[in-house]
Amino acid sequence: QVQLVESGGGLVQAGGSLRLSCAASGDTICISAMGWYRQAPGKGRELVAAITSGGSTNYADSVKGRFTISRDNAKNTLYLQMNSLKPEDTAVYYCNAFVGCGSYYSYYWGQGTQVTVSS
Repeated sequence: QVQLVESGGGLVQAGGSLRLSCAASGDTICISAMGWYRQAPGKGRELVAAITSGGSTNYADSVKGRFTISRDNAKNTLYLQMNSLKPEDTAVYYCNAFVGCGSYYSYYWGQGTQVTVSS
C-alpha cells in the first residue's frame, strides 16, 4: 500500500508560478513511475507530466517549456514546478504512482489539490 498526499495548490494570477508537492508513504520502495494529472471542470483527467524511477520525463504538449516534474527519491516526494501559468491550467491536480512488487502491480492516487489561475 502507498499513500500520496499533495500540497501546494492555490490561487495565482496568470503568468505566476506554483510548486506542487506529493509526499509518498507506505511501500515506497515499490514505486516506479510517478506522474501528475489534472482534471478541469467538465473535462476528463489528463496526463500533465510523468517521470520514471530513472528520471526520464515526458510532458503534455500544453505544458512543455512551462512545467517541470522532478522527484526526490530520498524524501519520497514528487514535485511539479509550474511557471507562466495560464487560466486554462485551472484544474484539480492529482499525483499518481505506479507501484510494483513481485507479482503485485497497482496505481495509486492522491486526493488532489486545486490550482486556480485568474486572468
